[in-house]
Amino acid sequence: MSTSSHSNFSGSAPRDAAVPSVTGTDLAFAWPDGTAVFDGLTFALKGGRTGLIGRNGTGKSTLLKLIAGELTPESGTVRACGDVGYLPQDVTLDTGLRVDQVLGIAEARAGLHAIETGDPGEEHFAAVGDDWDVEERARATLDGLGLAHIGLDRTIGEVSGGECVLLRLAALLLRRPQVLLLDEPTNSLDLSARHRLYAAVDAWHGVLVVVSHDRELLERVDQIADLYEGGLRLYGGNLSAYQEALATEQAAAERMVRVAEADVQRQKRELSEARAKLAARKRYGNKMYANKREPKVVMNARKRTAQESAGKHRILHEQRLDAAREQLSQAAEQVRDDERIRVDLPFTKVPPARQVLTVRDAVLRCGARATFDVYGPERVALVGANGAGKSTLLRTIAGQLAPAEGSVQAHVPLRMLPQRLDLLDASRSIVANVARFAPGAGENRIRAQLARFLFRQGRADQLVGTLSGGELFRATLAALMLAEPAPQLLLLDEPTNSLDLASVAQLTAALESYEGALIVAGHDVPFLRTLGITRWLRLDGELSEVPPVEPAAPPGTPGSAR
Repeated sequence: MSTSSHSNFSGSAPRDAAVPSVTGTDLAFAWPDGTAVFDGLTFALKGGRTGLIGRNGTGKSTLLKLIAGELTPESGTVRACGDVGYLPQDVTLDTGLRVDQVLGIAEARAGLHAIETGDPGEEHFAAVGDDWDVEERARATLDGLGLAHIGLDRTIGEVSGGECVLLRLAALLLRRPQVLLLDEPTNSLDLSARHRLYAAVDAWHGVLVVVSHDRELLERVDQIADLYEGGLRLYGGNLSAYQEALATEQAAAERMVRVAEADVQRQKRELSEARAKLAARKRYGNKMYANKREPKVVMNARKRTAQESAGKHRILHEQRLDAAREQLSQAAEQVRDDERIRVDLPFTKVPPARQVLTVRDAVLRCGARATFDVYGPERVALVGANGAGKSTLLRTIAGQLAPAEGSVQAHVPLRMLPQRLDLLDASRSIVANVARFAPGAGENRIRAQLARFLFRQGRADQLVGTLSGGELFRATLAALMLAEPAPQLLLLDEPTNSLDLASVAQLTAALESYEGALIVAGHDVPFLRTLGITRWLRLDGELSEVPPVEPAAPPGTPGSAR
C-alpha cells in the first residue's frame, strides 16, 4: 500500500488539544464471585503504540474495558485524556445493518442526500453538521483497509467475519478518536486483511493500546506493557526488544538465585559448625564442673557467661540464615515460571517415504478443488483468504465431511484440533477426558503424560468446564496427542487464535516433540515459520503450492508500509 493512502488512518489529535494519554491509579477490580483481577494497579500510557501482553486470564481485556468505560473499577481511578475508540475481541453485528449504519454515518449521509435533492429542511443540515465530505472520507477509509469493494448500502449479512472486524475499525477511524483500544484485532483476519490492519497501526499518531498475540503486529509497537502478577511494567521498543530485555533480566535473576542458594548453604554450614563448637564447649564445661577443679561460684559464673555467649552466637547465625533465605525468596520471585511442554511421543513417528495422505481431484463443499499428497513427517502450512475453504479442507481430510467429487484418503491414524475447542466433555475431569481418547492406557500413565502438559497432581483432576482458555487448549492438545492409536497426522485449524504468547510457546514446544506429519491452517506467519514448515499450500479456488510466505515488513524498513 502506498504511503499516501495511509494518511486516511491518521488518528492525531488537534494541536491545541491536551496530549492524549491513559492513566490508572490504585485500580482495583474483582468479578462478582470475588475473584480479584487488579488490586492497586497504577500505570501511565502516553502517546504512541503500546502492545499489552500477558498470560491468558491476567486481565488484559478487562483492563481495556475499564479504560473504555465498559466496566467500573471497585476503587481507584482510570482516566483517558482524549476521545476513546474501542474494538472488542468478539465483534458481532446485526446482519441486517447497512455498512453506513455500522460506520455511524447513516444519518449524515441521508441528510446530505436530501439536501442534494433540493430538500432544505433544517433537520438535514443538523444531521450533516460540518461533515460535508462524509462519504468521501468513508470510502477513503474503506479503501485504506482493503474494503473498497464494499458499498455503503450493502448489508452486514453480505460480508465476511474478517471484513466485519475491519468495518468496526473503519467506524472508529472515521470518529478520529485520540485513544484507540484494540483487543485481539487480527484473530479473524486473513493475511491480506492483517497487512491492511498493520498499515493502519503503522500510521497511527494518537495513543494506541493493542492486546494481541500476533507477533507481526507486536513488532510494530513503540513499547510493550507486560501485565504480570497484577502489575504492569513498560518496556521500550517492540516485541523483539522486550524479549531480549526480559531474557537479560531473567538471566540476571537466575544468577542471583544461584548466589542466594549458595549463601543459604554456607549459612547452614556455619550454623551447624557453630552448634558443634558450642556443644563441645558445653561438654568441656560439664566435665570441669564434675571434676570440681575450681570453686563452685567461679564455675557457675563461667557457665552463665558461656551460655550467654553461646546464645548470642547461635542467634547471630540463625539471623544470618534467615536473612539468606529471605534473599533467596526475593531472588526467586524475580524468576518467571513460564513452563514449557515437553513430551515424548515415539509412536507418532512416520518414515520419510511413507505415504500419509492422498487427495485426488477433490471438490470441497465450498466449491474449491484440491489435489495433493503428503509423505513422511512433512509439515504443511495451509494459507488463503477467509472463506477460501481451509477449514472445510481440513474437515474433509479428517472424515467429518465428504467431498462432492474426487477422493480423500488418509493412510495413517489422524486427529484434528478445530478452531472451536469443543472436543472435551466440560462436566468431566482432564484425566477422564484423556482416558476417552486412550481407553487402553492406565490412569498412572495418563497422569504421567499429563504432567508433561503441565497438569501435575491435583490439576489433572480439574473439571474441563473450569479451565481457562490456555488450559483448555493444553488439555485438548494433550487428549489428541496422547490418543490411541497415536496420531501420525495432526490437523490444526488456526491453533494460535486467542492464545497468549506463553501458550503459543508451549504449543511450539509440544510440536517440536511430534514426529508425525502436520497440516496447519492459519494466518500467523511467524508461528508457522517456527514449526519448520516444509511446504506452503494456498487455497484460492484451487489448491496450489507457493513459495514460503514472508512476514510483513515492519515499519521503517526498505519497502515497508512506512
